[in-house]
Amino acid sequence: MESTKKMKTADEIKVKRPVSDYIYTIVFAIISIFWVYPLVMVLYNSFKSKKFIALEPFALPNAESTVQWQNYDQAVNTKMDFMSALWNSVVITVLSVALILLCTSMCAYFVVRVKTWYTTVFYYLCLFSMIVPFQMIMFPLSKVTDTLQLNTPGRIPLVYLGFGAGTAMFMFSNFLKSLPLEIEEAAMIDGCGPIKTFFSIVLPIMKPTVISVGILETMWIWNDYLLPYLVLKIRMFMTVPIVIQYFQGSYGRVEWGAIMASMVITITPIVILYLFLQKYIIKGVISGAVKG
Repeated sequence: MESTKKMKTADEIKVKRPVSDYIYTIVFAIISIFWVYPLVMVLYNSFKSKKFIALEPFALPNAESTVQWQNYDQAVNTKMDFMSALWNSVVITVLSVALILLCTSMCAYFVVRVKTWYTTVFYYLCLFSMIVPFQMIMFPLSKVTDTLQLNTPGRIPLVYLGFGAGTAMFMFSNFLKSLPLEIEEAAMIDGCGPIKTFFSIVLPIMKPTVISVGILETMWIWNDYLLPYLVLKIRMFMTVPIVIQYFQGSYGRVEWGAIMASMVITITPIVILYLFLQKYIIKGVISGAVKG
């Protein structure tokens, strides 16, 4: 009888949801449509000719406007070597994200567990880097990277490490502050040193935060235009955002079809990555932003 009463009570609670919940659901559904529609618009415009993209950007492709895969062929086989730029973007993104995750997670572990004045100063310097506008340092940065020869896809990850360390340090350190110290003490009693404790015990527990930071850093680095444009040797190395910009020629000539096709190719990997790993984002952000 008690279980039946509890079930009835639960059913009544479900039925008596406030009207505001339905209103919020409808409002946010409409907002989500407005957010998704630009992506859908880019997708179907990538199959239209340049003329119809300019004249009828909101119209769906038809027999007259469609060019099938010609825009993709133009984007991939362009003289600016889109595939080489795509490879450069992959190399820069993978190396930069791996370097940021490895260095900042280990650094955050050291800063949280070794509480001295210099670790505190270093932590706040990392946080301070988050509020410094990029425009203030972009010209000195360009000079320094040229002097130190950091202007290649294999070396620019060191620059991204400096810019991405602030957010990563903040999230990792706040997560580690909520991690019970007894877990690490038990591992050390069993004979684990600090490095083995970190990689065997701490890092697996940090998995949601690691994935969350990795996704955020990947989306930032993959879509970044200004930093590679300032640092890389443009005549030798280009990234995808730079190549897309170069489809806009002189005298106002714009290859809209190639731009739409290249944007679809660029967006697709990030969208797929986000869809597969989105469940970790909220979990990682919450665990990295709230102590206790």
